[in-house]
Amino acid sequence: MILRPYGSYTLTRKYVTLEGASVFQRKIPSLLRYLSQTNIVVKESLATVPPENVQNEKDILAKRFKGLEKNIWYEFQVLHQLYLHPVTHNAVNLGQGFIDYLPPQYVIDFYRQCIDDSNILLYQYTRGFGHRRLVDAIAQVYSKYFFRELDPLNQILVTSGAYPSLFNAINGLVNPGDEVILIEPFFDCYEPMVKATGGIARCIALKPKSNSTNEKTSSSADWILDENELESMFNKKTKAIIVNSPNNPLGKACLITANFTIYFALFCQVFTQQELEKIAGLCQKHNVYCISDEVYEWIVYPGHKHIRIATLPNMWERTLTIGSAGKTFSSTGFKIGWTIGPEKLIRACQIVHQNCVYTNPTMSQEVVARCFEHELKRLNSPDCYFNSISNELLEKRDRIVQVLKECGMKPIVPDGGYFILADWTKFNNAQFHSDNEESKDFKFVKYLTKEKHLATIPASGFYTKDHIPMADKYIRFCFAKKDETIEKAIKILKNL
Repeated sequence: MILRPYGSYTLTRKYVTLEGASVFQRKIPSLLRYLSQTNIVVKESLATVPPENVQNEKDILAKRFKGLEKNIWYEFQVLHQLYLHPVTHNAVNLGQGFIDYLPPQYVIDFYRQCIDDSNILLYQYTRGFGHRRLVDAIAQVYSKYFFRELDPLNQILVTSGAYPSLFNAINGLVNPGDEVILIEPFFDCYEPMVKATGGIARCIALKPKSNSTNEKTSSSADWILDENELESMFNKKTKAIIVNSPNNPLGKACLITANFTIYFALFCQVFTQQELEKIAGLCQKHNVYCISDEVYEWIVYPGHKHIRIATLPNMWERTLTIGSAGKTFSSTGFKIGWTIGPEKLIRACQIVHQNCVYTNPTMSQEVVARCFEHELKRLNSPDCYFNSISNELLEKRDRIVQVLKECGMKPIVPDGGYFILADWTKFNNAQFHSDNEESKDFKFVKYLTKEKHLATIPASGFYTKDHIPMADKYIRFCFAKKDETIEKAIKILKNL
């Protein structure tokens, strides 16, 4: 075999392959001494020959990921590491969406029980499409909410979090050139995932009612869809629409009033009755799939109710519903999610899954299964965590809303989820003006992080470039934090 030339030597040996130019070049003197004592032939090259076909660094990244290099979470995690040390900076993180206190005690107890369990298979691979005990538990719980008996083996796919669930759904359904409708604001991974498949993201923004923007406090219910604009997005190329309810970061959810009929409630999941009827009708008219991101399904506040879009008439067969153990049990470190839907759509997701992560951590799935089994016994009780978590967060939400008003911001009170958007422009000045490099909300958030040691997230990170001007007056706060964290944040906000 003739080996690739490095430096001024070419090595010839029948059964040996040497790799790694830099290592080889460092070892040349000692290697030559060794070779002189063997039968391996060493031939001098006439000239130094560089490694062949070395790609320019700019050409390494696959074309389908070009333009997707920036990520808001990575950018701000780096910033947080520099300016948010909890001791030296007395810093507060209301940016990232995780709860900073312990989950329910039974979650901790089940984890300990699983670790002490004598079943050695908990330390080995489990069923690739979902640990059997977990898919059975999910089927038992969610059959009650989907109003149908779910098949645990063919209508449920367990994944390593909601992120992979979205990845499976988008990659399993979308072909190059297909269009996917996204409703802004949306979680930032939607658009990159669509683009990476070769799909085309068509974006429509929820817009605030004109009178609500002048109020000191408004509601997420004030943000609505333009029906004519929505209808114009659908065409023969449309493959799917992604719906997020309750919405992150806006918290838009369904309003339930005393005179609602069951039929009305079924058509009022994420938006108003009229909006959701429009979405469902257009999906059916144009044969479009719906990917429903419902990770905050249990966090809805009094006067509101989460209704799953797959339960609308004729929507089950075209809907994939995504859930998250991290949000359901306030334990984002589980990294366990699931997709529920008809067998034909789940099969498409399974094929992506089996050729990507293949299987998920067995121990985490076993813990989540036991947590679901625990809650299954008390679904209709106020003690059920699915029912109590909203009350747990309600007081925290209202405290943050109040201090935001006191400091001069205009909060948008969420009907669901654990985020608040707030208009911060009272503090706007020349240093925060948008330019070609950065929008003004990014600049203000970085100022809060560096100078005030308070982390938030710019709202424009949840919008496409064309719609940034309608978003950059807002920043996002996460209020799913322990009382101590909230008190620290209140002190900072009162002294802006």
